[in-house]
Amino acid sequence: MRGSLLAVSLVVLLGAAPDFPDPDALPSRPGMPDPLVMLDGRKVTTREDWFTRRRPELKALFEHYMYGRAPRSPVEVIAKVERVDHGAFGGKATKKEITLSFGPEGTPPIHLLMYTPNASQNRVPVFLGLNFYGNHTVANDPSIWLPTAWVPNKAAGAKENRAVEEGRGFQADTWSVEKMIDRGYALATFYCGDVAPDHPGHQDGVFPYYPGYDWGSVSAWAWGLSRAADYLLIDDKIDRSRIAVVGHSRLGKAAIVAGAYDDRFAVVIPHQAGCGGTAPSRGKIGEPVSRINTAFPHWFNAAFKRFGEQTDKLPFDQNCLAAMVAPRALLFTNAEEDTWANPEGQFEVLKAAEPVFTLLGAGGLTSPTRPDSGKLSAGTLGYAIRPGKHSMTPEDWGFFLDFADKHFGRGK
Repeated sequence: MRGSLLAVSLVVLLGAAPDFPDPDALPSRPGMPDPLVMLDGRKVTTREDWFTRRRPELKALFEHYMYGRAPRSPVEVIAKVERVDHGAFGGKATKKEITLSFGPEGTPPIHLLMYTPNASQNRVPVFLGLNFYGNHTVANDPSIWLPTAWVPNKAAGAKENRAVEEGRGFQADTWSVEKMIDRGYALATFYCGDVAPDHPGHQDGVFPYYPGYDWGSVSAWAWGLSRAADYLLIDDKIDRSRIAVVGHSRLGKAAIVAGAYDDRFAVVIPHQAGCGGTAPSRGKIGEPVSRINTAFPHWFNAAFKRFGEQTDKLPFDQNCLAAMVAPRALLFTNAEEDTWANPEGQFEVLKAAEPVFTLLGAGGLTSPTRPDSGKLSAGTLGYAIRPGKHSMTPEDWGFFLDFADKHFGRGK
C-alpha cells in the first residue's frame, strides 16, 4: 500500500489526475486527520514540503473524493463594462455592471455587479461574493440588470423560476453595501446561477460546456469566484493584494473552497458554511454528510456520496481545507441558534488547522477557547458568533469589516 501511495503523491506533484484508492479501501480515521501528515504517513516539517507536496496532495484529495475536479483556468477572461453610474448611494459610490466572458463558445457569462467608494482616490480593498437570487436583489436600484437564468421560486416575486421586478432590493440588508462603502471597501458580486443554477441535474450553467468533469456545484461556484478574481486583478479601482472572498451557507462553502485553492484571496470568510464547508464531516452535531448528499446531490461529486455512512474513511476533514488557506487570514462566523451548521465543531476545525499556520509562521487563534457571543477573535484564524439564526446580517458585516481591517492593515 505504501508504494502505491508514494506513486499517487508523485502523480499529484506532476499535475495529472491521481488514481486514489476506492473509498471502501480507505482506512478508518476516527478523528480529524492531521493536515501535516501525508497520505502515505510521512510527516510534513518544512514550508517547502507543505507547498510542494502536502497542499497539492490535499487539493487533489478534495477534488477526487468530495468537490470534483474543476477545469483548469480558461486562457482568457474578456470583460465588457455594460453600465456605469457614478451617483450610487447618493453619490457615495460608483456602480458598474460588467459582463465576463470565458470558456468554450456559448459558455454563459458572469454578470458582475460592482460598487466602489468615490471618496477614495487610491485603489481600494474589495469583498467578492456570490449572491443567491440575482444582482438586482443586492440593492434597490431599478437599473440593475435582471438575470435571465433559472432562479429559485423563493426569490422575492420570482415566477416560474424567473426573476421579476418585485425582487429588487430583496437582500439589501443581507449585503449592507452602503456600510461597506462607508468603511472604504468595494463590493463585487454575481448571481451563483450565472455559473451553476442551484438545482440538481447540471443541465445548465457552465456544466454542458465542460463535459467529462464530475464536479459539483460548490466546485463550480468556487471556480466562478476565481474567474471574477481574474477581472478584479485588472480593475483600476481595486487593490489586487486586498481581495476578500465571502459567502453565506452553501455559498460560504464555495468561498472556502475558492480561498483554499486560489491564493489570490488574501482574506477568506465563509459564513455559516456548515457541513461540506467549515463544519467537520465527522461531526455528530448538525447536518450529517448522509443528509446533505441526499438533499443536495448536485453540490458535491459522486465519490462523496460513498462516505455518507462512513465519514471516518474520508482521508481528510474540513480542517485540512481550512489549512490550505494558510498563511492567509481565515474567519469563521456563526449564529447561536444555527446548530445545524455546528458552530462548536467549526471552532474545533480551526484548532485542528492551526498547526499548518504555526508551521508557516502565520500565527493562528488568539485563544484556545471559543470567544463569547458578539465578540470577534481576529487572529489569522478568526472566529465570531452572535445571537440569532441562519442568516447574513449587518452585525455579521461588522465582524467581516473589522477582521478585514486588521488583516489589510486598515483603521476603522
